[in-house]
Amino acid sequence: MLRDFIKRLKLSDELVVIKKPVSRKFVAAGIMKELDGKPVLFESIKGSNFKVVGNVFSTRELIGKSLGIPKEKLLFKIAHAIDNPSEPQLVEKAPCHEVVEEEVDLNKLPILTHCKKDGGPYVTSGVIVAKDPKLGRNCSFHRLMQLDKRRFVMRILPRHLNEFIKRNGGELDVAVCIGNSVNFLLGGATSVELGFDEMTIANTLEKLPITYCKSVDIEVPAYSEFVLEGRITKELVPEGPFVDLTETYDVIREQNVLEVKKITHRKDALYHALLSGCNEHKLLMGIPREPTIFREVNKVCECRDVGLTLGGCSWLHAVVKIRKRKEDDGKRAIEAAFKGHASLKHVVVVDNDIDIYNPLDVEWAVATRFQAKDGLVVKPHEKGSSLDPSANPFTRETSKMGLDATAPLKKKLKDFRKAEFPRVRLGRYL
Repeated sequence: MLRDFIKRLKLSDELVVIKKPVSRKFVAAGIMKELDGKPVLFESIKGSNFKVVGNVFSTRELIGKSLGIPKEKLLFKIAHAIDNPSEPQLVEKAPCHEVVEEEVDLNKLPILTHCKKDGGPYVTSGVIVAKDPKLGRNCSFHRLMQLDKRRFVMRILPRHLNEFIKRNGGELDVAVCIGNSVNFLLGGATSVELGFDEMTIANTLEKLPITYCKSVDIEVPAYSEFVLEGRITKELVPEGPFVDLTETYDVIREQNVLEVKKITHRKDALYHALLSGCNEHKLLMGIPREPTIFREVNKVCECRDVGLTLGGCSWLHAVVKIRKRKEDDGKRAIEAAFKGHASLKHVVVVDNDIDIYNPLDVEWAVATRFQAKDGLVVKPHEKGSSLDPSANPFTRETSKMGLDATAPLKKKLKDFRKAEFPRVRLGRYL
């Protein structure tokens, strides 16, 4: 549960508590930006009775701690969950129904406005749950711009939720779940095939009791802090501008309206604010893509690890570690990485001795093991990410590049390693 993790962070003095009243317009977001990488609790948000938490999962260490594992095991834990999905337990009574609001008024929620050019206040941590008669459940992230007391406009990409909407005549009942444990957030951000229930991934990561909504035929996490039940309509209105994953403004598009019919929440509910373009946003979106790259690379060579870099927005740049056995393994890994994550723009493949989470180590591998005439792969006309401001925002056309920074097999790897200096006990000489 989210609130249990917040209590743990408070006990370990990892939680920054802001007791002074804070405006939901710009100020809360500004504080979260200054504290990026440090969990924060706002005890008083002006105009709302609810507390706000942010930056909760803003480092790999925090995500690992929430799941009870070291950060180095995250990729393998998520990959295991994808390969071994399990059905969540359905419960009748659930904390998310402790309070049922008699009247829908989104203004009561502490929905933040992040930046001055934003189109309005945005819900950013909400995982949308939908159902299809044949395809089952789908869980996915979609930003929601508040229009008024009852309506949002949603940014819906041409992915699974969009397919659900088309299959159901252009309208669809959904539930927006806000304030959840990291297993559900990672599950909702995982890229799997259409018809794969992301809740089963979340349940394998950590047990996820679920319950039925009050007004729509949809199951949601029983311990969600807030559940907004509603219907996606055919009405289209402009959505944006909004600062997204790349820390640049996404373009304005005509998008579907979500009408909220009912709000339920826990007593003293905690509203989870996910600051767009900052570490928590990048990690929660990017980490679930690492196992999909890992799986594809493992099909062509021995993959040891994958990391989407924060400098690459945890979305556009990857470092792939392999155990090289054939001379073309590096280039084969590059092609497989692009297949494993369609939005990937640049990938560096390194040997097993490189620390992929140390950018200096990766750059050293490029400097000492990469030769452009042999190891450069350029893909000039590819479909990439609409979030990349240098790509075409509508067609998503971009150019991609891979660097094979592995040592050639015809020479011994030891010839490409850093020299070992003598180790001394410095204290003896100071």
